Amino acid sequence: MRQPKYTTEKTEKRAKNHPSTRHHNTYPSSYSQHLFSCFTELSHVEREKRMFSIAEHLNDFFDWISTLSFSSIVNTYWFLFFIEMPRYYILEYLVIGNRLMKRNRIDKEKEYAKYFLYRENPLISILVPGKNEGKHIFKMVNSLAEQTYRNYEIIVVDDGSDDDTKLICNDLYRAGYITHYLRLDTRGGKAAASNYGAQMARGKYIVCLDADSSLDRDALEKILLPFYIDGMVKGVGGCVKVRNYKETICSSLQAFEYLKRIQVGRIVTSELGIYHIISGAFGAFERQTLKEVGYWDIGPGLDGDLTQKIRKAGYKVKFAEDAICMTNVPTKWYKLYHQRIRWSRSLVRFRLRKHADILLPTKNWSILNWISNMESVVFDCFLNFLWLWYIIKLAITFNTHIIEVLALGYFIRVCFSQLAFILVLMVSERKKDVWFLYRYLPLMSPYTGYFLRIARLSAHLQELFFRRSYKDAWNPEKTSRYAQLEGI
Repeated sequence: MRQPKYTTEKTEKRAKNHPSTRHHNTYPSSYSQHLFSCFTELSHVEREKRMFSIAEHLNDFFDWISTLSFSSIVNTYWFLFFIEMPRYYILEYLVIGNRLMKRNRIDKEKEYAKYFLYRENPLISILVPGKNEGKHIFKMVNSLAEQTYRNYEIIVVDDGSDDDTKLICNDLYRAGYITHYLRLDTRGGKAAASNYGAQMARGKYIVCLDADSSLDRDALEKILLPFYIDGMVKGVGGCVKVRNYKETICSSLQAFEYLKRIQVGRIVTSELGIYHIISGAFGAFERQTLKEVGYWDIGPGLDGDLTQKIRKAGYKVKFAEDAICMTNVPTKWYKLYHQRIRWSRSLVRFRLRKHADILLPTKNWSILNWISNMESVVFDCFLNFLWLWYIIKLAITFNTHIIEVLALGYFIRVCFSQLAFILVLMVSERKKDVWFLYRYLPLMSPYTGYFLRIARLSAHLQELFFRRSYKDAWNPEKTSRYAQLEGI
């Protein structure tokens, strides 16, 4: 039998007028409207209360500021104005400004150095130690294939990897992409792997490179130029920048930190002759000098340790700000925290213990070495404890206005961040990337002023009282135990 057809309009009308649906179509509508109306009124009242509360707090804040004189502001924030501002802003502006005025002379020195470099054309040994770095090796080798300086050998040292590193490196070795592939069946740590590879190196200079790094096309050439500008230079640090700066807020803040602390900061210390750490991610050394100082010692912080050994031997170290190396940084806060804990422990272990003789007037004492070590100890260690005392004193002194005090301090730090941004723009060759990071400047104050300081404080206390660097999983237990017995 043929079924009757209804239009959509008739069907809807019949459904609405049906006794079983008539009640449900009217009651929920009016009830939900009533609920929405109550919620709107409530949220409106809540919004008004919140806005009134914010306005009241702002009014109190500005009333409090109006009672302050310029001298009282300076006296309250003496840590910012008398410690951080002279070292990290005034000094750096003076040095960077002076360097920019000498730019023509510096460019000529580099041209002469480039001429002598290519005339000699020395073999360079590129040393790549690492564990479980198989996924990065091919990209790293490809970046080296594009280098303007071509006379090099690549030595990859596998520190007991349990991934596909062995398979990948053997394939690259057979294809002629790498010169030597060395493997430690049992993990010995980065120092052991680096020393093993250095024994196989034939080049006049050894360039150390992390497997997850990549270089600008002229980076290898530029990191070698300081050796030909000054014959007393035996170690050169490259400029490490963040590749994954867009991934998270955590990596973006590190990217700006690297620009300010590494590129700007190390230009300044290198110009003043107190440069004290050649990054393990990208650094170059004269091979004979490495042999003379005994290569790398065991432990975390071995980059700064080796730099100190070269300085103590009477040689110079320099920073090549235009030798650019891109690397990945932690994207999670807890990983970054543990990384900085490890880095900061090494300051106490090496600068305050192993190389404490730099601070004493021994026969090899040097004023520049003393200043270099003291600058690191004072600003990266001692002043963290002074900062903690300063914050506690602020909280006690201004207990009724501590929120206002912290808010004004934050505003002052944000102003300082603008000065830092201008400094970075003055020296950076990647200005588009710098402008991308500008949006994160308001977060630099809590990041550097609180997060990093707390990490350093924790690490220094751990190392001062418990020597936790010897228990760090970053280094194999057997090598840490040996290092502790040897006192290194």
